[in-house]
Amino acid sequence: MGLPISPPPAAPAGLLDRFAAERVTGALSGPHGCFYFLDGAVYCIESTAAPGLGSRLTAAGKVPPQGWEYAAEAAGDRRTGGRFLVEEGWLTQGELEICHLAALLDAAFFALPLLPGATSFTPGTAHWLGVIRPVSTTALLQATARRRALLDRLQPWAAADTSPVIPVGTRIPAATTRRQRRLLDHADGRHTPYELARALGESAFATLLDIRLLAAAGLVQIPPPPTPLPRRRPGACLDGAPAPAAVEHTAPVRQLPLPDVFDTADPTIALLVRLRTALEEEL
Repeated sequence: MGLPISPPPAAPAGLLDRFAAERVTGALSGPHGCFYFLDGAVYCIESTAAPGLGSRLTAAGKVPPQGWEYAAEAAGDRRTGGRFLVEEGWLTQGELEICHLAALLDAAFFALPLLPGATSFTPGTAHWLGVIRPVSTTALLQATARRRALLDRLQPWAAADTSPVIPVGTRIPAATTRRQRRLLDHADGRHTPYELARALGESAFATLLDIRLLAAAGLVQIPPPPTPLPRRRPGACLDGAPAPAAVEHTAPVRQLPLPDVFDTADPTIALLVRLRTALEEEL
């Protein structure tokens, strides 16, 4: 479930820049998400690859599942669903703004880049949550670029993005973060990072980043490359001899070395180094 992450071409800022300059209001739908604009600013983004605000709030126990449905019904033509959540006492205005911004940035990572030929725009369409905290298109593109740069530093472990998360070993080093320990606790070998993010109500981007870090530290199994089918021996079919039976190969779990280009002064990379050191001390 979800989208494989690979380095895309540079995000074509022209489309979002044009919408900002023309101060458009409406909904822009792309292959992987929908952007809602008000006077050229983005105030809501939905993406199938990232848990939305409702999933985050219900998973955290802040809003009951039926409460989210009530908010959608109460929004009406005035699009005041967000205000309803606050008025019911489930969230403070500050909590709503922080959680909404986190969900918006998470969805933007997977919905961008937008290619003009693969989008459609519906003027005037609004989201039922209403405008909680608009974000400029410039800030949105910059935040997405920074996140992609972080993930691309761990590109050698990208194979873990769309495969079931399989922990390696039973002991978790103390160097892991609380969020990483939670991921390992819930990893059952059947759910992908995207599915874990949705079930836990966590950021899909942060989950991918953590899984790559854990894979690089040897705490999560990296799926082996596909094994080519064995070839028949020359002449086996001509003389009537049976073809050799296929042999199933199981690739061992590999612990990849850290690339020399990593800067250990970077907080993210420093965490990776501590993870690797802690793992080696336990083996």
